[in-house]
Amino acid sequence: MAAVEKRRPAVAPTASFVDSGRPAVSRAAATAESEEDFLRQVGVTEMLRAALLKVLEARPEEPIAFLAHYFENMGLRSPANGGAGEPPGQLLLQQQRLGRALWHLRLAHHSQRTAFNNNVSVAYECLSASGRKKKPGLDGRTYSELLKRICRDGEAPEEVVAPLLHKIQCRDHEAVPLDVFRAGMLTCFVLLEFVARASALYQLLEDPALAVADRRVGQAVLDTLEGALQASDGGAVPARYLEAGLRLGPDSLALAMDRALVARRPSSPMTREEFLEKAAALFIAKVKPVA
Repeated sequence: MAAVEKRRPAVAPTASFVDSGRPAVSRAAATAESEEDFLRQVGVTEMLRAALLKVLEARPEEPIAFLAHYFENMGLRSPANGGAGEPPGQLLLQQQRLGRALWHLRLAHHSQRTAFNNNVSVAYECLSASGRKKKPGLDGRTYSELLKRICRDGEAPEEVVAPLLHKIQCRDHEAVPLDVFRAGMLTCFVLLEFVARASALYQLLEDPALAVADRRVGQAVLDTLEGALQASDGGAVPARYLEAGLRLGPDSLALAMDRALVARRPSSPMTREEFLEKAAALFIAKVKPVA
């Protein structure tokens, strides 16, 4: 009988049911779901998304190093970390916030308007974070200190940027709104680029043997630059003045230099420092002071 008995097909085990009558979710699926919920609840999912968006905005040459710096500074933005009660701890925290704000401001060039403005807002929020003994908001002292650090790290001569800082700084006790903060940051970065290009222009004028330029030629170039700035309808937008300087083509500069040399007037040397100071003064004259 056993030989002729038909084998019964294997029956799949029935799914277990919980008390509610629905099939119980497998342990692996439940674990995966709980892990995903945990990451979302503690903010890791949103943090990673924000980090990836920053990478797409900045498009750095070394994305991994970029992310490492980004996450290294993440904790400094939280207002919960602003409760240093002792002055030394508060000072250290302030320096850390300044460094992180400066890092955000450098993520995108000022010509990338949307990305730059977003980074300015993040830097403003970072510096405005409040602690247990400090009201939220950005004061003039912190704002002015950040302006000085931008100019110092930009390697522009102090005597060149000092007049600009005098025009756009705020008093230590003043509250600095976001629009003033944004205008100040943009003006500083544009001036640094303006000075860098003026320095490159001076290299074309200087005598390699003497390391100085002919004053007649240097002044002629400065006069041409001033005319381009005055002709531009910048509407007090610093980037427009930078664009005006870029419109100085080789022909207009060559013509100005030829006129200066043909004049055959007595001349004297013009140093790089003097040329940069005068070029920067043309730009700063267009900047409106902070009311």
